[in-house]
Amino acid sequence: MIWVGLTGGIASGKSTVSQFLHQAGAFIIDADEIAHDLIKKGNQAYQPVIDAFGQEILDDLAEINRVKLGEIIFQDSKRRQMLNQIIHPGVFESALSEREAIVRKYPHAVIVFDAALLIETGAYKEMDWLLLVYVDRMTQVDRLRQREGLTRSEAVLRIEAQMPLDQKLPLADEVINNLEPISKVEEMVRRIYLRLRARAVQESVGEIGS
Repeated sequence: MIWVGLTGGIASGKSTVSQFLHQAGAFIIDADEIAHDLIKKGNQAYQPVIDAFGQEILDDLAEINRVKLGEIIFQDSKRRQMLNQIIHPGVFESALSEREAIVRKYPHAVIVFDAALLIETGAYKEMDWLLLVYVDRMTQVDRLRQREGLTRSEAVLRIEAQMPLDQKLPLADEVINNLEPISKVEEMVRRIYLRLRARAVQESVGEIGS
């Protein structure tokens, strides 16, 4: 098994790279999916988030409205940090549980933890390999505006809520340049997967022989 971190920034194309890795054969553990599940009514982070942000973030069914919550945290770094402190320990704990379940069935697996805040939370230190999806800031702004229908200032506000991609570059074991044509990115990702798969098999054989 090899434990691979996949990160990037908002509108960097991380989800596309994650999809390519999955198509190549990797197992994907999505931090966003886990986080969304954790804040559902009755789950681990539901009540702590309400206690921290108030009843006004609830919808008509008493579920947490992620749009309302997002509007709050994108405008307030302290409250954003508060939310991360509530949710991310549970996200990583769930990811580890998913990883162990996969390894029991597939000991040679390439398991990818897809997480936007992998570096910010320090979880990247637990990875065997760190992949960073990179685009320049102007591309991030343009893609986010097109995708979400935001003004330039709204897009910049959301991008600035995350650690700049240029600061993440030195921490990455490998960088996927998502400014390339999509076919070239897909081929790049496929080659990376095959290399990681070979390493996973080699390390698993080494563990058996030791």
